[in-house]
Amino acid sequence: MAVTDEPLISLRGVTKVYGSGPTAFTALKGIDLDIMEGDFVAVMGPSGSGKSTMMNILGCLDVPTSGTFRFRGHRVEELGRDQRALLRRKYLGFVFQGFNLLPRTSALENVELPLLYRGDARAQRREAAMAALDRVGLKDWWDHTPGELSGGQQQRVAIARAIVTNPDVLLADEPTGNLDSATSGEIMEFLTALNRDSGITILMVTHEHEMAAFARTIVHFKDGLVDRIEASEGAEVAG
Repeated sequence: MAVTDEPLISLRGVTKVYGSGPTAFTALKGIDLDIMEGDFVAVMGPSGSGKSTMMNILGCLDVPTSGTFRFRGHRVEELGRDQRALLRRKYLGFVFQGFNLLPRTSALENVELPLLYRGDARAQRREAAMAALDRVGLKDWWDHTPGELSGGQQQRVAIARAIVTNPDVLLADEPTGNLDSATSGEIMEFLTALNRDSGITILMVTHEHEMAAFARTIVHFKDGLVDRIEASEGAEVAG
């Protein structure tokens, strides 16, 4: 789809409350945030600041208690569970800190999983999965199980699985959290190239300032609110 001046994602007054009565906990207290297509956004903040809750909402894994969440202009909070699942399968890819690969399954079969859930034919799945592994430099490792791969290779398989459906948005939750510094840098270089060359919008939660520096935009969360937004080179662009 063509890039427009309209935000790809727009949140207005988004709140999230867990529980009710005196034990209720407000994780998000009114989030206003626009994310443009093609951006690379790092989300930072201390534990309990609301960043993971926001990512769950952006990933259509949860819904706001109040406020509006628009994706390409469509009101996501008004969608039913099945409609959100379709949006997730068609437009979103996910990468996790723990890789979440099936341990006794080959790299190729792990990457095929989203296509299997989508109902693609076997030959089509295999071709797309091999192409995704090629993009992450692991085509020759297609028959290896996660236990036969390094941590960096496992994360690249996870990235291949996330991009095999050609999503518009890649949501990455601490993608370098289980990796050493050198391998973390390699993964971030790859994500940067993916964002630059393929135009995939990347939203990444991280605690590490060195990893956030790879992003174009850094959103800082504090106490359930957006505290500030800055360019990755440190120049504040909004507050």
